[in-house]
Amino acid sequence: MKSTRVVHISEGLSIGGGTPVSVQTMWKLPLVGADFESVVEQINQLYLSGCDLIRFSVPTSAEADALIQLNTKSPIPLVADIHFDYRLALQTIRGGISKVRINPGNIGNAAKVEEVIRTARGEGTPIRVGVNGGSLPVTLRNHPDPAEAMVAAAEVELEILERLNFDQVIFSLKSSNVSTTCEANRRFSDRYDYPLHLGVTEAGPLEQGIAKSGVAMGMLLSQGIGDTIRVSLSAPMEKEVESGNHILQALGLRSQGVEIVSCPQCGRSTFEVRAFLEKIIPHIRTIQKPLKVAVMGCIVNGPNEAKGADIGITGSSSGVVIFRKGVQVEATTPEEGEKMFLKLLKDLL
Repeated sequence: MKSTRVVHISEGLSIGGGTPVSVQTMWKLPLVGADFESVVEQINQLYLSGCDLIRFSVPTSAEADALIQLNTKSPIPLVADIHFDYRLALQTIRGGISKVRINPGNIGNAAKVEEVIRTARGEGTPIRVGVNGGSLPVTLRNHPDPAEAMVAAAEVELEILERLNFDQVIFSLKSSNVSTTCEANRRFSDRYDYPLHLGVTEAGPLEQGIAKSGVAMGMLLSQGIGDTIRVSLSAPMEKEVESGNHILQALGLRSQGVEIVSCPQCGRSTFEVRAFLEKIIPHIRTIQKPLKVAVMGCIVNGPNEAKGADIGITGSSSGVVIFRKGVQVEATTPEEGEKMFLKLLKDLL
């Protein structure tokens, strides 16, 4: 991982400087008029699923007030996402929000940005400068090199930040195009040592969005670029968090949570792998202990993959074998296998 500056978000969370790559999501609905108890409960579930940070849109002063109130009840640091009206950034910063995101394409002139930075410095609030390919400053929208235009937009804000001696800042350079996103982040990383928030903006629905995000984040993180991530999906927040955790897990950058090894199933298999997974996944979704689970459906790779997991099952329509840390512990029917598997899983925890 490239050495970047450390930005302190809260008592339990820092970004950059070699700290673990964190996973973020964004709240999907307005806060004003929402049932706060329900919102807090959902945030708790996201926290248990491995979410480190949640960003909220703040289009009005009423939304800013609601977010400030929610921030006092949340187990996860909350971020105010500000566009167009710099005064909303000032309001949330003064209200004790954990972090503020501003967009250089629409936040306003240098004087407004300077006031936000001075207020953030006075309150000890970090800032993310979020550059989006779809909302660049007017002067850069026809630039022949989209990646360079994104870096240039970041550099305009960077000049102000450094002139005001403010270094508690994270940058993001996101496009809906994977290649542009990767190239912009590589160039910024080559020139500067500020932490980077990675993401492919407007990545799309679940399957397409995970694919685009996984490719972009995989390429950048494998080169040591990136300090925090968000998988932006037209899907529930839980899917964004799960996908982000899976990407980090696949890259060996996050050990917490359950890694599932399961066969795709073929004509050789008579054990219903997918049906079994659908039954057990609700029991393991919020487990944060590092654990490897194998669900296999035939004799080719099944026994050895199951043995190699903390807990594994392999079998056929007539019988299943369950392994725990390489040792066979049960041989039973598929119907009884689910109960025994969940009992052994509970014992492991």
